[in-house]
Amino acid sequence: MNPADYLQTLLSRRPSSANAETYSSASASGQVSARQSRASAIPTKEYKLVILGGVAVGKSSLTVQFVHSSFPDRYDPTIEDSYRKQSEIDGQQCIVEVLDTAGNERFSDRRDMHLKRGEGFILVFSITDQRSINDLAALREQILRVKNTDRVPMVLVGNKCDLEEDRAVTREQALALSERWGNCTFYETSARQRANTDEIFYDVIRQINAQTAGKEGERYRKSIRRKVKELRCGCRVQ
Repeated sequence: MNPADYLQTLLSRRPSSANAETYSSASASGQVSARQSRASAIPTKEYKLVILGGVAVGKSSLTVQFVHSSFPDRYDPTIEDSYRKQSEIDGQQCIVEVLDTAGNERFSDRRDMHLKRGEGFILVFSITDQRSINDLAALREQILRVKNTDRVPMVLVGNKCDLEEDRAVTREQALALSERWGNCTFYETSARQRANTDEIFYDVIRQINAQTAGKEGERYRKSIRRKVKELRCGCRVQ
């Protein structure tokens, strides 16, 4: 084959620019699909949170701000509402389910059921209402009784901090209460101004994660101790 014919053969085998673009596009599309497939394969963790407190302390407003980034203009007493939000916390995709409970004592008989199901708890009072913080001690005791442990993921929240001129509960009083409870972070929030509304939910979720990691670590340590014991005695521990 003479050089001219050989060159012509090579040129005829070269893909056209249109084909090259199609291949490039298909390759990029395949890479995106692969990334999406890998992302969808990562399990999405779900968290079940319960928000508790007296009547008109702002439980629903805090929840709506967290889930929908909006503030309800009209007060509508809640009997019971459940919200779900997809979020990313510390690089982890998750679904946050929030149960907004009634503040009215008429519905307290349903509370045990919700407390059993909940993994973390947000206890809310209004800084403008002294009674609302006093009522939280009984709610906390109910949570500890139902969960049968004093190590429960929980935050204490003083809502309506935008109404400073109407303050009836001092920060010092609330901080002292959170310290007495132990392992309970205190936040002041404003649902109206969206102050700390996300942080209270994320804090509880991080507590749940830390507690879960601690339990998994303890299970791992127990398995290691079991294996060491088996090796020492030459038998299998049941």
